[in-house]
Amino acid sequence: MAIEEAQFDKLGRAFFALADPTRRAMLVHLIAGEATVSELMAPFALSQPTISKHLRVLEQAGLIEQSRDAQRRPRRLTAGALDDVDGWINAFHARWGGRFDRLEAHLASMKDKDA
Repeated sequence: MAIEEAQFDKLGRAFFALADPTRRAMLVHLIAGEATVSELMAPFALSQPTISKHLRVLEQAGLIEQSRDAQRRPRRLTAGALDDVDGWINAFHARWGGRFDRLEAHLASMKDKDA
């Protein structure tokens, strides 16, 4: 499975963003729709600059984007935000799924021989 360097960088940024529980919680919050920095900050005992750093990491990973609504600048999930991550994980899932299927068939054939 060849992964182009640009795609790997994008995957690396996405996995880095997803590695932090605060950022994952922010993504879960954004599933319901747009939210301002204040709304995203509410569940955490973190300063506004710290929350802004987390949001910057999510934006650089391409997982969220900022929109403008008059004076508000809410964040929202980007369309297909996790498609690259999902595709990367599914490639491994398919490979291991096939191995487990072959193992199951082999064990079943061994069981039939013992019977």
